[in-house]
Amino acid sequence: MPMGALRNILRQAGTGSPEEPIFTGSDPVVQTPYRVGTAGAAALAAVGLAASDLWQLRTGRRQKIAVNVRAAALSLRSSRYLRLDGKPFDSPWDPLSGIYPTRDGRFIYFHCNFPNHRDAMLSVLGTAPERAAAAGAASRREAAELEEAVVAAGGVGVMVRSAAEWAEHPQAAAVAELPLLEIVRIGDAPREPLPDGDRPLAGIRVLDLTRVLAGPTCARTLAEHGADVLKIAGPHLPHSGWIEYDTGHGKLSAHLDLREAAGRDRLRGLAREADVFSQSFRPGALDDRGFSPEELMRLRPGIVCVTLSAFGHRGPWAARRGFDTVVQAVSGMAVQQGGSKGPRFLPVSAIDYVSGYLMAFGAMVALARRATEGGSWLVRVSLAQTGHWIAGQGVVDPAALATVPEDAPEPEIAALSVDTETPMGRLRHLGPAVQLSETPAHWLRPAVPLGYHPADWPR
Repeated sequence: MPMGALRNILRQAGTGSPEEPIFTGSDPVVQTPYRVGTAGAAALAAVGLAASDLWQLRTGRRQKIAVNVRAAALSLRSSRYLRLDGKPFDSPWDPLSGIYPTRDGRFIYFHCNFPNHRDAMLSVLGTAPERAAAAGAASRREAAELEEAVVAAGGVGVMVRSAAEWAEHPQAAAVAELPLLEIVRIGDAPREPLPDGDRPLAGIRVLDLTRVLAGPTCARTLAEHGADVLKIAGPHLPHSGWIEYDTGHGKLSAHLDLREAAGRDRLRGLAREADVFSQSFRPGALDDRGFSPEELMRLRPGIVCVTLSAFGHRGPWAARRGFDTVVQAVSGMAVQQGGSKGPRFLPVSAIDYVSGYLMAFGAMVALARRATEGGSWLVRVSLAQTGHWIAGQGVVDPAALATVPEDAPEPEIAALSVDTETPMGRLRHLGPAVQLSETPAHWLRPAVPLGYHPADWPR
């Protein structure tokens, strides 16, 4: 199954490979009917093959790639296994986030992990910030009406749909017409040989302007193959708290306020020396700041722009906010996961992490094409496209799923983990899940708090 999924990724990206990775293990790994191990392993293998392509450009040699399906599946909830000085973190979820029944016998999902989204939901419901009060207010409204009202207020809420209902929605049709990911040449530029270095992405500079999980996972993945990654966060923007430590391995981290001319000027200076510019705001959100792909390729010919959206760049929902759980709720995945118990979310953030791996894969393919063909490039990924693809891998045998424990045994987690000294303390976290024969994936820098470093490239 992972090999078939991998071939599908490579075909949709317009690339191939002279060798096949070695896959071990199989689904189910965690308590979900979806083949998340297969999806994760295939996406990670694609990353490994792209790293091998870059290594071949540097040395003339290819690498052997191996991925364990169990390790790939567990990487899709890597934040669960973080320990700081031996202690787990509190839940990252706001108490108001969740699925609520509505008056018409349906369900509505509210995502409230950012304060502005929580406040928008509460303004629509007209309640105090208490779960019971919000549930009571939701129970007196209809799900479809609430969905539109929350979105209009600037919040994030969706009516829970079955897969059949979603298939009839115009946005689902738009998503179905798009490939899993797009790697598009958007401008002319001279060919750029890879910089000197002893790893696939050594000397490659990545600006990471992404948030939450998928986008930051992209930059983390590029860092594990040698890229210099500079995370840029707005000091005034809400963030994901300690989840930043899960996606922060290998990165420098700086604050810039793009509302101010000085912040925008500094980012332009950084972009002129960057190879990859990755962002996960809504389509067009950075255009008015002067950082659209078109502006970036004029500023830095040969740049690779990587963008993540919730629902893709086509269709009536193209500009809507969304997260992994939003796509699960609206697309039928939560209904499938919950079965007779009512809608439930998957026990892994498969859409987020797989999207991040696909973004990194696309960036690496574009860098290889820049080295051989020249050009400026745009890589587009959306959570909805990834969710559509994961669902398309099919479901596992219910009998096999019935025997899957809630979590992997502690010795297995320990074997997959590494300890890193960070400014916060000793962090235990999962190591990279893809194995390369000549350049083992690893992170050179520890995770740090947001804004820990100056906004400069390493010299």
